[in-house]
Amino acid sequence: MTLFSNSVLPAAIAQPNYDRARLKPRIVHIGFGAFFRAHQAVYAEQLANDHTSDWGYCVISMHNGRQKIADLQQQDLRYTVAEMNNASWHGQVIGVVRQALHLQVDGLEAVLEAMAQPEVAIVSLTISEKGYCYQPASGQLLSEHPDIQHDAVNPQQPRSAPGLILAALRLRRARGLPPFTVMSCDNMPANGQITRNVLTQLAQRQDNEQAVWIAQHVAFPSTMVDRIVPAVTLDTLRYIEDLLGGAVDPLGIACEPFRQWVIEDNFPQGRPVWEKVGAGLVSDVLPYEEMKLRMLNGSHSFLAYLGYLAGYAHISDCMQDEHFVKAAHHLMLAEQAPTLHVCGVDLAQYADSLLARYRNTALKHRTWQIAMDGTQKLPQRLLDSIRWHLTHDSNFDCLALGIAGWMRYVGAQDEQGQTIEICDPLRERLADAVNNSREGPERVLALLQLDTVFGHDLPDNPRFVRAVTDAYQTLLVQGAKASVAGLSLG
Repeated sequence: MTLFSNSVLPAAIAQPNYDRARLKPRIVHIGFGAFFRAHQAVYAEQLANDHTSDWGYCVISMHNGRQKIADLQQQDLRYTVAEMNNASWHGQVIGVVRQALHLQVDGLEAVLEAMAQPEVAIVSLTISEKGYCYQPASGQLLSEHPDIQHDAVNPQQPRSAPGLILAALRLRRARGLPPFTVMSCDNMPANGQITRNVLTQLAQRQDNEQAVWIAQHVAFPSTMVDRIVPAVTLDTLRYIEDLLGGAVDPLGIACEPFRQWVIEDNFPQGRPVWEKVGAGLVSDVLPYEEMKLRMLNGSHSFLAYLGYLAGYAHISDCMQDEHFVKAAHHLMLAEQAPTLHVCGVDLAQYADSLLARYRNTALKHRTWQIAMDGTQKLPQRLLDSIRWHLTHDSNFDCLALGIAGWMRYVGAQDEQGQTIEICDPLRERLADAVNNSREGPERVLALLQLDTVFGHDLPDNPRFVRAVTDAYQTLLVQGAKASVAGLSLG
């Protein structure tokens, strides 16, 4: 059954009530993944439906996602988003995508021409932390990354997302067009500044004049994005098929009802009126980013590593263990909240709301999914907070156990002796550290040598090394469940 035949979709499925031909591809988005489909595109859909917005999207996939772009084109650039909770599901069709390209299918020239369309005012990104080719410990360009090394000497044939954006900016400049604003929507502190760093530092290696022009003319607003979007499973697609009355949507995505977007209001070429559909436009996003990264993402990582080791497949499973609930709550309020700078937010209420979201059994958010790419996530989620505690001589037992949980996890064998599939851009370095060290304190010291993750300050700090080593030893002896239960949370 075809998906978007109006005669077959149930009346309860919300569909675009606007003239899609009126939309212009004024935003190019790199990364047609689950989060974009369930978050930024939903805001644009509401603006088009309720406020006659003409801001549409051109979406671009660079490496993965070839089939997704083909499916999207087959479906007249539409797909389904289902919001789910324990009681019910609500579905809507998203129609704000007006153009879709895949770099390897459509070719570089077509992608650059799309980014050089005069009406394009914003290029946004959801490419995950590793897509920026940066050092998580410092926020600077990872110059030894193979794609960066290639793009530095081959600016006309980019392989990385930063290289692609630079090529598009170069083309716009040559044509006398204003530069687009570059907006990161990935989970990094000061993600706008990190994006600026990697683009300008790569540009300096290509053409210093271009780097100066970017510094003078291109805006890089920071954002904070929040919505839990689990990886799609066959069960998810079956649920969505039922919701659609038997129609099949291979691009269907399911997510929690909650969504949040805080955006630095810095768009010289214009922007949608996101504030009309609930986004917050502010002058400084960093306090909100830190709050979300440390309290939500930090507790997610804590639960992911320790929960996976304890045998819990989903975050909602962790919430059935009172010790994991208490530890996550303590981590948020006693160890993460004191490190924050956000004002006017009830952090106790925020923590309670996060735990309520984690209890949503309909989400099926896998601990293994959250555990991916840990080397890119630990600095902003856990390590920056530990640095604060070391400076203030305060307790960070939960944070230390979270780091130890990651170290135990990347050992690639769970507590039952089963192999763990490690997905991480530094997988080979992790495997070398594990395979060339003995289990125990030696393993901890070996993993601490990953300076792009831990920097040089933490491995040189005796209190930090001792805390993580003690937590790691506890995990080895007692296991994850007992280690979490044994935390002193007074």
